[in-house]
Amino acid sequence: MKLSFTIAAVIAVAAAGPALAGSAEDIIAAQKCSKCHTATTTKKAPSWASVAEKYKGKPEAEAKLVTMLKTGGKTSDGDDHKKVEASDADLKAIVAIVLSSK
Repeated sequence: MKLSFTIAAVIAVAAAGPALAGSAEDIIAAQKCSKCHTATTTKKAPSWASVAEKYKGKPEAEAKLVTMLKTGGKTSDGDDHKKVEASDADLKAIVAIVLSSK
C-alpha cells in the first residue's frame, strides 16, 4: 500500500513538473518569438539582449513590456509587434527572460 502511494506521488509530481516549469519558454516557442528575435543577435527585430540593455535600470520596463506584449501594436522603435496570448503572470515571466538576457 505504501509503495503504491509513493509511486502515485512520483507520477503526480512528474506530470505536474512540465506544466509548472518553463511555461514562459513554452509560450515563447508556441508564439514563435524566435521567428523575429534571438537572445543575442538582431534578426527581424532587436535581440533580447539589446532590449534588456535599452531598459536596463528603468523601473517602468517590466510594466511597459508586459503591456506591449499583451496589447500588441507599435513598439518604441515603430515596428509592429503581435499580441501574445498568455496570462499576466506568463507575460511577466517572458519579460523577465528578456530583461535578464545578456
